[in-house]
Amino acid sequence: MSHQPSLNETLAEFQAKRAETMPADKLKVNVDQRRLLVETAERSNFVKAGDKIEPFELTEVDSGPLSLAALVREGPVVLIFFRFAGCPACNIALPYYNHHLAPELHGLGATLVGVSPQIPDRLRDIKERHKLDFQIATDADNSLARRFGILYSFDEPSRRLSAESGSPIGEVTGTGTWQLPMPSAIVIDQSGIVRFADVSPDWLVRTEPADIIAAVRAITTRAAA
Repeated sequence: MSHQPSLNETLAEFQAKRAETMPADKLKVNVDQRRLLVETAERSNFVKAGDKIEPFELTEVDSGPLSLAALVREGPVVLIFFRFAGCPACNIALPYYNHHLAPELHGLGATLVGVSPQIPDRLRDIKERHKLDFQIATDADNSLARRFGILYSFDEPSRRLSAESGSPIGEVTGTGTWQLPMPSAIVIDQSGIVRFADVSPDWLVRTEPADIIAAVRAITTRAAA
């Protein structure tokens, strides 16, 4: 039986191949920004298990408004924060979740939502391209990510590189800012309490599906008991 690579093994392989072809100066900017985020992230501000979540609203790219109350009506909700539709790592992670996470969550009665600040008209692309079976929603103005303490801003070298590309990230996302969410997986139960939260300052490190499934299964097991 062949080995099924984990999500993070898949991302590491992607980065290793990209490092062979990416210009050295651009690679350095990428590596340095991720290292800086890992070293300076204010982890004490991150959303964490036990937090009570106040009502919020997202905008699903096809169906429109999504409230917290609606999302947890039938069971727990899993929010997967990602950067934007064109993010290379996100285009690995979301299809991986579609295959290895979404079916399991469906069986457990949980709702899966991918969340990005990118405006709906541009964010829809990643859902359609990969034929994702879960909802993809816009967090307008990064309001929920800001509440969760998971935002980061491009450092100066990253801003210069983004501007030189002719498509600054604020134009790509439609937000007009240099801020994006750190990749995060957040599980909220039907009472609005966070039961699992994993935030990665390095966008090439993502939460493995098994960890999310275990957190959701623990909620459904307690509910059944």
